Amino acid sequence: MPTPPTPARTHRRARTTEAPPSAARHIAPLDGLRGLAVLGVLFFHAGHFSGGFLGVDLFFVLSGFLITGLLLRERQARNAPLDLVAFWGRRARRLLPALAVTLAGTLLLVWASGPPSLLRYALDDAPWVVANLANWHFITDQVGYWNAADTRVFGHLWSIAVEEQFYLVWPLAIGLAARGANGGRRVAAVAAAGAAVSLALMIAFTGPTDTTRVYEGTDTRAFSLLLGSLMATPPAARLLARVGERTAGWASLALACGIGTYWVMADGQHAPSLFQGGLFLHALAAALLIAFLARAPRTPAGTVLAAPPLRWFGRISYSLYLWHWPVYLLLSEERLGMTGWSRTAVILTVSVTAAWLSKALVEDPIRYRARWAKGGTGFVALLAAFAALAALWALIPQPQTGAGTVDITRLAPPGG
Repeated sequence: MPTPPTPARTHRRARTTEAPPSAARHIAPLDGLRGLAVLGVLFFHAGHFSGGFLGVDLFFVLSGFLITGLLLRERQARNAPLDLVAFWGRRARRLLPALAVTLAGTLLLVWASGPPSLLRYALDDAPWVVANLANWHFITDQVGYWNAADTRVFGHLWSIAVEEQFYLVWPLAIGLAARGANGGRRVAAVAAAGAAVSLALMIAFTGPTDTTRVYEGTDTRAFSLLLGSLMATPPAARLLARVGERTAGWASLALACGIGTYWVMADGQHAPSLFQGGLFLHALAAALLIAFLARAPRTPAGTVLAAPPLRWFGRISYSLYLWHWPVYLLLSEERLGMTGWSRTAVILTVSVTAAWLSKALVEDPIRYRARWAKGGTGFVALLAAFAALAALWALIPQPQTGAGTVDITRLAPPGG
């Protein structure tokens, strides 16, 4: 699941009551919260933490909160309509380079050392990942999220597709709703109404046997992103401004304990009322926690979440999310000759190393230092990257699979 953007650092400009609570400062506990989310997903996939899949929900809420706050601050500072082209360009520089490297590297690794079935599905799924439609591809192909997706090396990228679709549509909605007076109120109303509709769709579409449709559908998961967005709007900012820091500190501690308890109690899709409101309540609690941490970061809960190890994992969380599932599938129990925590230690080490290299060699240089990645040259570079991926996909031969082929990739289902 992709890393949401870091809140903007301090800028000298006048503040008004329209400023969202995350404005104009870096919020250290949110980095730690991001790290906690990715660790939950990693341990869930390793088979050690049945509630860790909820880390993806936490990512969604964080993304909604940070992106909406960023866009509203930008519009306020410009006192003009949003520059959506510039926004999408920043998102592309932040997310696409690491995703392209992961796609290319995974295809080559699976081709070189993976079983034929893994390569066949990787080649089938890769174009949909590039198109940011992987979630709908898996839904259409009836790839069961909980029990039938463990041969899909890109199966975890459904959540990246959901976020990318959100990044495309939600800024347009903000641009329209935020025009004129009381624009912040209209954005809040749209976010609240959208979250309610999304919850209703989840309840209506939940089936008795397979919940993949509601778990991976953009429409049925939008409430997590929109509840985070709601907490970043001016009406929420004004309500939070009435809460003292001491009260906000106790509230964030209570919410963190409640969310942690739900994570421990959750058992995959069998978590109590997960698709009848449980996921919605979890997202709402997460949105409130994030808002209170933004209001009062130097509280007991904020201090724990701002711990350096959690923040470090938060900073590499995007690449760590991208790489961990291919590593898990390629380094199977049969290949490593080990199980349990011994294997987990190996695959975590490899995943973290790949993530760190990606951030140091790909993400940060292109995001912060590569002038060619901006403007027209950046667009040309993006087209060249797509062309290179298409060429690689076309050059890798389809594997020959038959009745005698043994699939050695049977592991826990992908989550995140």
